[in-house]
Amino acid sequence: MSFVIPAYNEAGNIAEVIASVHAEATRLDLSHEILIVDDGSSDATCAEAMNAGTRAPVRVLRLSRNFGKEQAIMAGLGSALGDAVVILDADLQEPLSYFETMLRHYQNGYEMVYAVRAHRRDEPRAKRAFTRAFYKMLSLGSRVSIPTDARDFRLMDRRVVDALCALPERDRFMKGLYGWVGFRSIAVPIELEPRRNGTSKFGFAGLFRLALTGLTSFTDWPLRMWTGIGMAIASLSILYGGWIALRTLLFGVDVQGWSTLVVAVCLLGGVQLISIGVLGEYLARVFTEVKGRPGFIIAEETASDAARRQ
Repeated sequence: MSFVIPAYNEAGNIAEVIASVHAEATRLDLSHEILIVDDGSSDATCAEAMNAGTRAPVRVLRLSRNFGKEQAIMAGLGSALGDAVVILDADLQEPLSYFETMLRHYQNGYEMVYAVRAHRRDEPRAKRAFTRAFYKMLSLGSRVSIPTDARDFRLMDRRVVDALCALPERDRFMKGLYGWVGFRSIAVPIELEPRRNGTSKFGFAGLFRLALTGLTSFTDWPLRMWTGIGMAIASLSILYGGWIALRTLLFGVDVQGWSTLVVAVCLLGGVQLISIGVLGEYLARVFTEVKGRPGFIIAEETASDAARRQ
């Protein structure tokens, strides 16, 4: 069993999460490795992970800079050696007590067992509204079923991991890719615990960027929506033009309408700029893929004595 733990500035948590994972895997009599992916941390995350590795089979991948959580997960999946892989956050919010339930589902034939939030009562109302809107928009035109409130905390068979690693895309939205690869899956509702140390690295701007990546990666309805808006405006313009022609024939020429003209021009200009922006987002994804740059660079890999002995 490989435990992949992406970490960014988690020096205050990483030793505890390693000890907790090692204790739980030992209790369940699992041959295991703990793979810490240091995503360009500016604190002592890497050093703390190696110090904790004196008592556990730990490997540390240090990325050359901060590439983001999605790429850090892929770096860990690509280096994991286990027949099954567990992804776990380093903030200690996902209780390891649920792992035994996930393992039981896996042993019963499920190839991917993932955690979902039991509720969002601990989040601000604005964030809950934003999250609900995102999942509704994501489900509008997507052919892939992406579970609402799914977490990265999941247990996957080696076949699932190999399928994810074989995907060539670089700008990744992992929650969508988990659904895209398929396989027999089951959800496990969990109650999150408060973060032990530090603060969340995902602010509103980071969540917005991730949401934008998800929308442009797994649905094309924004493009089709603007096509529909353009057709609706064109149809209304034709009807309005016909009405003006008919009114002129019946009642003569009316010179008034300067304010209407200005409003119409500004409206159409705004609609065009927004539609160009939506098109630009999709074009930016294409540009990223065409360049072919790797999603991450591993600067250094180290292993504890316990990991080398395995």
